[in-house]
Amino acid sequence: MLFGSRKLQARIRASPRSLAYFLMCCHRSFTTTRVNALNIAVITGTTRTQGPPRPILGPRVASFITKSLEARGNTYTVVDPNSFELLDKPQFAYASSQVPAHLKDVQKILEDADAYVCVTPEYNHAPSPGLLNVLNHFGSSTFSFKPSAIVSYSAGQWGGTRAAIALRPILSELGCLPVSAMIHLPSAQEIFDEDGNPYENTEKWQNYTDRCFSQLEWWGTAAKKHKAETDPFDQSPSLQKDPSQRNAP
Repeated sequence: MLFGSRKLQARIRASPRSLAYFLMCCHRSFTTTRVNALNIAVITGTTRTQGPPRPILGPRVASFITKSLEARGNTYTVVDPNSFELLDKPQFAYASSQVPAHLKDVQKILEDADAYVCVTPEYNHAPSPGLLNVLNHFGSSTFSFKPSAIVSYSAGQWGGTRAAIALRPILSELGCLPVSAMIHLPSAQEIFDEDGNPYENTEKWQNYTDRCFSQLEWWGTAAKKHKAETDPFDQSPSLQKDPSQRNAP
């Protein structure tokens, strides 16, 4: 039920911009719903809870991205780095009976996903430690033979492009090859409100995501169909003879 949430109703009454964005997303959802919708894991990259000097941008960007994916007919699950401790022992280094429950849950989310979207700020010209901490908890066989997309953002003019470029080889080594189109969001605090709605030019920003997400959906659908016919691990098995090999596809 579209307007069944009291919280949503209150937000819409309080903000015409939220209503406009909500209706546009609903329209896009009804007109672009895909037969082969994908299940996408959205891995966010910020662990910050406050500024200064600007507001925290990660939740705003993540909200915009998840709304965009949903409007295209996909489902998603957010993997939040705040729920991870600093890496001490990766999932694949535990005996199967001793893997912590939280890691088991997230591994299932990642394994069940048809594709990935990584959302990262730029710290020292690199992807965020929070995002890398999540990725490094799991072996690449968890991610392999699926596509990924990169979304970067910043409070400045470059939109996190250097972090995005640095993230590409990391995702490639994990086996979830990034699509060529990326999404860069400069001065994100000037683009999105706290709910992830664009302040203005809503359709422009929504359309900006289409190139990247259409590529992700094309490759994700192709990989999903092909894996139903042929197990990619038959010719490229997980190497588990010793711990140093467990992170290989």
